[in-house]
Amino acid sequence: MTTPIYYTNGLPHIGHTYSTIVCDTIRRYKRMCGYDVVMTTGTDEHGINVERSAKKAGVPESEFVAKMAAQWKALWDELGIAADEFIRTTDLKHAHTVQWLFRQCRENGFVYPGHYTGQYCIYDNNYVDVKPGEACPDCGRPTETVTEPNYFFKLSAFQKPLLDWYAKHPDFIQPETRKNEILSFVEGGLRDLSITRTTVRWGIPVPGEEPHVFYVWFDALTAYLSAVGGPNHEKQGYWPADLHLVGKEIIRFHAVYWPAFLMAAGLPLPKQIWAHGWLLMDSAKMSKSLGNVVRPLPIVHVLGMDALRYYLLRETVFGQDGNFSYDALVTRYNSDLANGLGNLASRTAAMIEKNCDGKIPKPGARLPQDDELAKVAQATIGDVLEQYGKLGFSRALEQIWALIAAADKYLTVEKPWALGESADEQTRRSTVLWTTAEVLRIVTVLVHPILPESTGKVWALLGQSGAVSGVEIEGLRWGQLAAGTALGKSQALFPRIERAEAIERMESMEREEQNAPSPVAASTPAAGSSAAGAPGAGTGAAAAPAANEKIGIEDFAKVEMRVGQIKTAERIAGADKLLKLTVDIGTEIRQICAGIAQFYEPEKLIGRKVGVVVNLAPRKLRGVESNGMVLAAAVGPEGRPVLVGFPDEDVEIGARLK
Repeated sequence: MTTPIYYTNGLPHIGHTYSTIVCDTIRRYKRMCGYDVVMTTGTDEHGINVERSAKKAGVPESEFVAKMAAQWKALWDELGIAADEFIRTTDLKHAHTVQWLFRQCRENGFVYPGHYTGQYCIYDNNYVDVKPGEACPDCGRPTETVTEPNYFFKLSAFQKPLLDWYAKHPDFIQPETRKNEILSFVEGGLRDLSITRTTVRWGIPVPGEEPHVFYVWFDALTAYLSAVGGPNHEKQGYWPADLHLVGKEIIRFHAVYWPAFLMAAGLPLPKQIWAHGWLLMDSAKMSKSLGNVVRPLPIVHVLGMDALRYYLLRETVFGQDGNFSYDALVTRYNSDLANGLGNLASRTAAMIEKNCDGKIPKPGARLPQDDELAKVAQATIGDVLEQYGKLGFSRALEQIWALIAAADKYLTVEKPWALGESADEQTRRSTVLWTTAEVLRIVTVLVHPILPESTGKVWALLGQSGAVSGVEIEGLRWGQLAAGTALGKSQALFPRIERAEAIERMESMEREEQNAPSPVAASTPAAGSSAAGAPGAGTGAAAAPAANEKIGIEDFAKVEMRVGQIKTAERIAGADKLLKLTVDIGTEIRQICAGIAQFYEPEKLIGRKVGVVVNLAPRKLRGVESNGMVLAAAVGPEGRPVLVGFPDEDVEIGARLK
């Protein structure tokens, strides 16, 4: 499954985050169903917009896109929604795939040379059917007249094959409204498509046909294939994709151009393309040019990642446009998360702790109201799984929260806290508390794909073994909660927050982000390029001067680096790339998060001496506070971190690096 390949001309906002969260939610759900899932994302880094932006920033295109891609990757890492494969269109393996696909199409007779004159929208990277001087019909911005030699793809030859494919695979394009748009477009006739440019320098070259470089859509769309093996995709076994998830504005390229390219090359087509709606702000699509973007980090830093995930998937019916509002976000947080799930978890655990020695009680004889709640819970399981299967996230959450409300009502009516100490009353209280805890267990499993962090806490609170992500969700049934299980440590889930204060904090942080220097101007290092700890690598938070910019010794002296020794190392639940370390820096033991989990086994790190930046401000990653940064070199094209170490045992812990 794939997210769109995001363009590197700007930084992510919550519209991009929405797409990625949806993919991540599907990935988590499918894995709980037992599937082997690979989720891909990446960055589209070629084209005239990048040329112009790099020139404006005064840096080479390669440096510009490297730093921008690092920002995208770092954000997904920090938000806990990093893909299994992150493909950049400047990756060598991607260039080889594009060139291979071109050869396949040309050898099969679907590519020919020619000349093209037309109006080009540099904002949408698309030739548009308007007259010179007219605006782009999609975005309303000015177009440019372009005349140049091109290679053309015979898109006109695929009108009937595409219509036949749509008819044979009625669920190929979703939702139905987008399918109808595509049918109308294809039935109206297809014109051959320019797939190379000669007026653009920054792109993948067409072998033996310089100065031709590949035009954006032949380049960018192919990233889906290059992410899972390219010419060797059969060995990896993940092509064709089961799902392309895209925004509605780019459905035509994915549902018309991309299938035609694959047909021309004799390759399998993806199984489904889902186009979601836009997130609107003040009734307009979020856009940097309109100045109405909202970024995810201020929200996450104030309310938490799960709050953002819940709001986006609960408030917007998938496939339709949604509206963003700070007020609605905080209202949802307080009413649904704090007063709903958080309150049910805390009051249930508190009563079990007080009345049942902190262990899940054994239920006694059941009354009709107990069985009624059990029936509601069992029905909810089936309804939610059905909704997940058709990407009905909003409806699924509505049903889960209806079950939470039913459990709250059940507790209010049964009043277990008011029961006495007679044997019958104790048995009745045990039955009520077991029933409520079982509802909480079922809710935790059902909502885990959407709320991975908080459900992990509830799962531990209920004393359940293993990770909630490992539960077979399709095997979830009423009555599986074992009596006698000791509760875990209580953790704060969703503390209530004052609405006006929260909104002011988020808006203030958003203004700071908007006014911050661009990552290229500030020369933020690529994630993992100089350090493997946080806040630094993997977050894009640490700024450094450009390679050709000199600093004074006083600037260097501000960074305090010391020799530390790793005392403990463990993985962070739900974070594939992060390890939680405790590091002795001579004067104290520090807790540090390091993005090295894919390359270092925790147990092999204990006792190792490393370089540590010790005077960075603390920062939370995946809910874990990191108070420092472990230094590492970046090795190879993937930037594999190699820790800066001190094999000489005479190096004293706490010694300052100079």
